[in-house]
Amino acid sequence: MMTGRFITFEGGEGCGKSTQAARLADELRARGVEVVVTREPGGTRLAELIRSLLKDEREDPPCDRSELLLFLAARAQLVRNVIRPALAAGKWVVCDRFSDSTFAYQGYGRGLPLDALRLMNDFAVNGLSPDLTLLLDVRPEVALARMRRREEATNTSSDRIEQAGDGFHSRLRDGFARLAEAEPGRIKTIDANGSQDEVWCKVLAAVDAAFGATGSGRRL
Repeated sequence: MMTGRFITFEGGEGCGKSTQAARLADELRARGVEVVVTREPGGTRLAELIRSLLKDEREDPPCDRSELLLFLAARAQLVRNVIRPALAAGKWVVCDRFSDSTFAYQGYGRGLPLDALRLMNDFAVNGLSPDLTLLLDVRPEVALARMRRREEATNTSSDRIEQAGDGFHSRLRDGFARLAEAEPGRIKTIDANGSQDEVWCKVLAAVDAAFGATGSGRRL
């Protein structure tokens, strides 16, 4: 049985994570790899309900600490019900966001203590860590333009976190950079300011460099 691998995509709003995660999953399947694609918060019925609560800014939006606990609850459910079973079965898991988003958003962005976040997150994931994390980094003006185009194309408006303000998103980007600096072996920073195809080439190169060939002998 092929060894399961766990790959996560991280980055701020408008960086293109979802697009690149889907492209990677398609490429892996074309190479004979069984892949599970999921996202945070989400991926299970309970976690998707939590996602809707986190995005809702009507009546009673979550405070910073409630926001953290909701994210961790969704993650614990996703790990137990989806990620660990897939990895145990030898499948590869591609996830749009994971623990690094908690440290960047709730830690550096919201200002909650990182030491406490690490302890709480470790409890939620029961020690699980990605094999490879691809951090898609974009300049603020590029991210903003992409979000505006997405809103126009889907006739939607920005959500509660996207509206957090320039200061928040600046701290967020800096936080991701610090996380990557602390774990260069796992977190690979991808310049995501270019076109989707340009970014995709960099993503695939990073995955190939990390994992080499599949069991079938084809390059990853």
